[in-house]
Amino acid sequence: MPLETGLLEILACPACHAPLKEQDTELICTAQDCALAYPVRDGIPVLLVDAARRPA
Repeated sequence: MPLETGLLEILACPACHAPLKEQDTELICTAQDCALAYPVRDGIPVLLVDAARRPA
């Protein structure tokens, strides 16, 4: 389920404060050097660095 447009505009990566983009069931940090992937569970973004997936 996609996030509301307004919500995605105000969310930022908690690690580096870069904007996030939605991809499948994750929010991906747009910063090249960070690129953490945060899960979205039941329509709620889990913006915890400990819960984020590191880039491959």
